[in-house]
Amino acid sequence: MEKLHGFNNRAVRPDFTPELGEDAVTSVTVSPAIPTLTEEEQEELRGELLRVEDEILTLSQVLATKENQLADIKRKLGITPLNEIKQNLSKSWHEVTTSTAYKKTSEGLSVAGQKATAAFNNMGSAISRKFEDVRNTPTFKSFEEKVETLKVKMSPTVSQGDFGDVLTSTATSDPSVVVEKQPEATPIVIQEEHLQ
Repeated sequence: MEKLHGFNNRAVRPDFTPELGEDAVTSVTVSPAIPTLTEEEQEELRGELLRVEDEILTLSQVLATKENQLADIKRKLGITPLNEIKQNLSKSWHEVTTSTAYKKTSEGLSVAGQKATAAFNNMGSAISRKFEDVRNTPTFKSFEEKVETLKVKMSPTVSQGDFGDVLTSTATSDPSVVVEKQPEATPIVIQEEHLQ
């Protein structure tokens, strides 16, 4: 008889997934066993391991020596780390500017700039034309004439009238209409009586 939970169920059903809380040891798959080596094979592998480690140490020492030589030669030539960075940046920038992506982007931005300039020029001339159209309308001309009349009447050299005349004549749209001038108020003089 087959058990529903437990080790025997897993042996029968390989697609079985362990439920929460089951023994973790029984659910771990075991990797294939490492083949056993003879004493002679183990000695040989240990010797090869020591040889490879020694070669790595030797190569590391040679690399360190070569790096010191390189630094000494650069110092004698006056090549500083800052100069190297500048050269690397210059080289990288040159590679970027010669790349096809940069060229396409640059050309695209150039075309976009030209189109934007043309659009702004067209917009400026359209606005200018609209202002000219507005300026030529009868309403604007009438307003312009009124402002000009006001300007002439307010000018002290041309007109000797008072400000009230200018305002009333400007308020009427027909400058030929004469507005009656109201009499100016006379100042009241109070005479002092001498009281004794």
